[in-house]
Amino acid sequence: MEAFPHVFQVSAYTLREGFRFDMKGKWNERFFKNNNPIVLELGCGKGEYTVGLAQLFPDKNFVGVDIKGARLWTGAKDSLEKGLRNVAFLRTNIEMIYHFFAGNEVSEIWLTFPDPQMKKATKRLTATNFMQTYRQFVKPDGLIHLKTDSNFMFTYTCEMVRRNHFQLNFSTSDLYASDLVDPILGIKTYYEQQWLERGLTIKYIQFVIGSHNELYEPELEIEHDAYRSFGRSRRQHLE
Repeated sequence: MEAFPHVFQVSAYTLREGFRFDMKGKWNERFFKNNNPIVLELGCGKGEYTVGLAQLFPDKNFVGVDIKGARLWTGAKDSLEKGLRNVAFLRTNIEMIYHFFAGNEVSEIWLTFPDPQMKKATKRLTATNFMQTYRQFVKPDGLIHLKTDSNFMFTYTCEMVRRNHFQLNFSTSDLYASDLVDPILGIKTYYEQQWLERGLTIKYIQFVIGSHNELYEPELEIEHDAYRSFGRSRRQHLE
């Protein structure tokens, strides 16, 4: 990872000690060398979406973010071998992401199969506390994309969007049975392939984050998923 020129690694401890990321607000100027929109994939894992989107959209810049170096290494190596100049990877805690991007610096965020965090709302990447964090650097008309296998995560996010009157662009509880035709959604992550092989449906929601209204946490009881995600804990076998 240290040898990759497009990978940046900053620990939460370093940030708490007062470290300032010198490319904050200057990603286009200092790294990408262009004025193209910046898109983040948070919790990017092996970086399939980061790399896939970069290939589809050479006129946009993509930054994959994850704390797991072993996962990031796959996407970093792949993008380097493909000669993609519009890709970077950031290894850090997502809770600290505001240290790396300045106001209005990011145009879109992708959340691809995040842990639904069914026991603690504040850890969900679509929770209102994270929405408030994203507002610190995402443009007012910036898009949030969630792609998930989790009915819990999808239901929670739909209610969060409704409760806070965000602009909803698209939502479906069965992406590949919907009438949405978009090459972006055809990119499949390692985890997604496994869910599809087991007959699970993929959910997708796209909304505009907004910038002015006060945020309210959803108040509803949601049935927990009957299974656990691959690689996040010891999982139960699906029947």
